[in-house]
Amino acid sequence: MAAVLQASNLVKAFRGARAVDGVDLHVDPGERVALLGPNGAGKTTTLLMLLGVITPDSGSVELMGHLLPSGRSAALEQVGFAAGYLPLTERLRVREFLTMYGQLYGLADPRPAIDDALHRFRVPHLANAMGTELSSGQRTLIGIVKATLHQPRLLVLDEPTASLDPDVALRVRLGLLDLSDRLGTALLVSSHNMLEVERLCQRVVFLSTGRVVADGTPASVAARFGRSDLEDAFLHIAGLGQEAVRGQETDRPA
Repeated sequence: MAAVLQASNLVKAFRGARAVDGVDLHVDPGERVALLGPNGAGKTTTLLMLLGVITPDSGSVELMGHLLPSGRSAALEQVGFAAGYLPLTERLRVREFLTMYGQLYGLADPRPAIDDALHRFRVPHLANAMGTELSSGQRTLIGIVKATLHQPRLLVLDEPTASLDPDVALRVRLGLLDLSDRLGTALLVSSHNMLEVERLCQRVVFLSTGRVVADGTPASVAARFGRSDLEDAFLHIAGLGQEAVRGQETDRPA
């Protein structure tokens, strides 16, 4: 089956400096992939190119079989995006907010999808709450619920559990796993929470100074750099430059 996302040799420079320098990335149907790297590694710029928000200087992105930017509208009908920093409409109740987005997604009757998604993330009790009544963690959960109403084939998440209490982070993780297992939704997750990544993702792609320096399972990537776990590998990579990372890799394949 064809990849839901295929990016080849992406390059993007700002003021002459390359933020992304030849990134290749693919995500297969149903696969759970983490895009990792320290601040300044090029993660956000890469995500924006993958979603067609910005155009790469060179390289290509194929999303849901559609080449960007020409096929962006058709591709995004099958993609969801959520991030903890995105605002919610405060003057609507949660169900009203979700109904509005369900209709924008083209659902003739959004009610079954809303109920299903609220139960998936264990927040049906929030259906009648006003936006002003939600905590930051609840806002994050409702943002993810909104992004899944149309059952996307790919869900892109930027820091989905950042600053969340452990119980709320657990609801996010269990809901995402259920979405992937039951509906076959692929996940592309950018996060600094390595423990969460190890629990959620089957594969990790590490960026350093705009380039991919590792691509494999969490355990194999940690082993590649001679580290005991993914967090230790992250700290190791964050403390090194691109060439130093390459020089300190072990011979073990990722």
